[in-house]
Amino acid sequence: MTGIRPVIVRGGGDLATGVVWRLRKAGLPVLVLETATPLMVRRMVSCGQAVYEGRCSVEGMEARLISSVYEFDASVVNVLIDPQGNSIDSLRPDILIDAIMAKRNLGTTRKMAGLTVALGPGFRAPQDVSCVVETQRGHLLGRVITDGSAAPDTKVPGTVMGYNVERLLRSPAAGFLEPFRRIGDVVEKGELIANVGGEPVTANIAGVIRGLIHQSVKLTPGLKIGDIDPRKERSYAFTISDKALAIAGGVMEAVSEFMHACATEQLQ
Repeated sequence: MTGIRPVIVRGGGDLATGVVWRLRKAGLPVLVLETATPLMVRRMVSCGQAVYEGRCSVEGMEARLISSVYEFDASVVNVLIDPQGNSIDSLRPDILIDAIMAKRNLGTTRKMAGLTVALGPGFRAPQDVSCVVETQRGHLLGRVITDGSAAPDTKVPGTVMGYNVERLLRSPAAGFLEPFRRIGDVVEKGELIANVGGEPVTANIAGVIRGLIHQSVKLTPGLKIGDIDPRKERSYAFTISDKALAIAGGVMEAVSEFMHACATEQLQ
């Protein structure tokens, strides 16, 4: 790794990737820590897709799967299977971002880095992390919270053209996804999208399939497995969302303040 200290991002889903995209635009090296079978639905805009494909590209940003921190390449986004964060102690990062979006803390602590940022509910600043970034849509989306927590999870997705829970596809049974349609396809209400364990998955509304979970993930009944966008704009399935970029803006605010404070301290 030749002395490089990357920004570590725990999680490689679509919101995490919005953050990674902003970090890379700012010229910062990034290491994404993922699980062996990521549950992300919006795979075409998720760095975690590299776990399944070996590499992927999101809006021109390349992500590659590496098997060891010694393979780190600062010219791309590096993705490492390390759900427990075992590599964090050895890397001693200056900046760590928890973007797992589990709605609870899976082990991130403030001691892991000089700056620790968490996305969404499940964390309290400054006790658990340095700051929390609000992820709930609305007036406070993307705000940096240095004393307190993000709004609790409502379990209801954002409303688009009057639809919220109707946009989601959920597994009707245990098993694996057998898709008949692909991300980016336009579907009608009631159209067959896939099977899981012999049970059909149909569209609740008409729109564009914005996301589908990977076929290798072992599914449980009720698990979110897909997302349909009623706006019927195919490009939205392949570009980072406004929500992800707003959250990323909050992260970059925290990162910029931290880097400025470090630079000021070095000059004194």
